[in-house]
Amino acid sequence: MRIFGIGIDVIEIERVEKAMESFGDRFIARIFTVDERDYCLKQKRPAVHFAARWSAKEATSKALGTGIGELLSWGDMEVVRRQSGEPEMVLRGAGLGFCSQHGIEQIKISLTHAKLYAAANAVALSIS
Repeated sequence: MRIFGIGIDVIEIERVEKAMESFGDRFIARIFTVDERDYCLKQKRPAVHFAARWSAKEATSKALGTGIGELLSWGDMEVVRRQSGEPEMVLRGAGLGFCSQHGIEQIKISLTHAKLYAAANAVALSIS
């Protein structure tokens, strides 16, 4: 396997909190999948977990070199938790098509958060 691309992103948790206050469910539904919403809303500070997932999606778009738009939408990406607790990026739709076209087999991600910030990195691995 070889590295196709890497990406990193950091976001202020307060930015996500303000978007949640201003736009509510409309904001959350636009960016996050149903399972992501269910997970984050069960947490003590949902905005922290939403922010980490936002960063993971941004980092993934950077690792793929697509940005978020026509080739990769917010809904094409989902952060899931493996049984071990490790986060995993799952792609669907146009994002999955892009990866198939470019031989990308896996996207490794790492999430972190502190009191004020959440961050993530992503490494896209290809077979060619």
